[in-house]
Amino acid sequence: MKDEYKNSNKNIGVIITNLGTPDSPTKKDLKKYLNQFLMDRRVIDLPRILWIPILKLIILNVRPKKSAKLYKSIWTNDGSPLMVFSKNILNKLVEEVKENIAVVLGMRYGSPSIQEAMDTLKKKNISKILILPLYPQAGSPTTSSTFDVISDHVKNLNWMPNLRFVSGYHDHDKYIEALAGSIDQRIKKNGTPDLLLFSFHGMPQRYLEKGDPYYCFCQKTARLTTERLNLPEESFKVAFQSRFGSEKWLEPYVDRVLIDEARNGLEHVQVISPGFSVDCLETLEEISIQYRELFLNNGGKKFDYIPCLNDTDTHISLIKTIIDENVQNW
Repeated sequence: MKDEYKNSNKNIGVIITNLGTPDSPTKKDLKKYLNQFLMDRRVIDLPRILWIPILKLIILNVRPKKSAKLYKSIWTNDGSPLMVFSKNILNKLVEEVKENIAVVLGMRYGSPSIQEAMDTLKKKNISKILILPLYPQAGSPTTSSTFDVISDHVKNLNWMPNLRFVSGYHDHDKYIEALAGSIDQRIKKNGTPDLLLFSFHGMPQRYLEKGDPYYCFCQKTARLTTERLNLPEESFKVAFQSRFGSEKWLEPYVDRVLIDEARNGLEHVQVISPGFSVDCLETLEEISIQYRELFLNNGGKKFDYIPCLNDTDTHISLIKTIIDENVQNW
């Protein structure tokens, strides 16, 4: 990658953020990563006096080993798929954005951190910073958590940068166009499915009841995408994955939808997960492996996963457009 700071005329910084990933698929690195992730009050909002003993004494002594095994199943020679795609996106954006814009990468959990990204821009005397979380459907555990980190980082600084923050893009025309294009390509390649399933990451139902708009954003993304494709309402469903714990989460659940549909005779399902900007554990392992087996073992015949936008030219064009729209008049 070329040195994006070699020219002295860069006066705008863009931090591309995502959830993050462990440094390696080992128990040690998973324990470190999960501790940071699960200590986030936006992710687990239980009272600390109740949650910390559960986390420290039980979860962090059991889950890291299991999670490490899952990560190993998708790990590449270049590292975590999420990080590989994120770095590819960064490298392509550096070549595409205007000359006065510096683009850096910062992860909510793990490294490189958002704080490190902020410090990098500060050292280059860049005081106009756009934060772009790659979460199309804004939600408290993702987009709001990212804002928390930014706020915590700058509140103790004597240097206060000019900040702009992108809070989602669930209905952006180029995003909808990109999703529709991915689905259309897969249909042309593998045929029209009996069901197109939109799988979004879940969250506890009470988050919605407390005012988190994430659920509504997911529904709108699916509606706009299927309208773009002129698909009839009965040809698709929206469901939610990755739940854990015993409380009620957003429904319907992906696994139960797949089981019910397969047992009722549905043969071909295509699954897309628009809430993930790049493929990661939740798509490559949970959907492509676990849910595939679940569907086929209950009578389904063909399971077709549609990859995330990843580092495709279409995705790069979308991100560049969002950047251009948000740095205007700066």
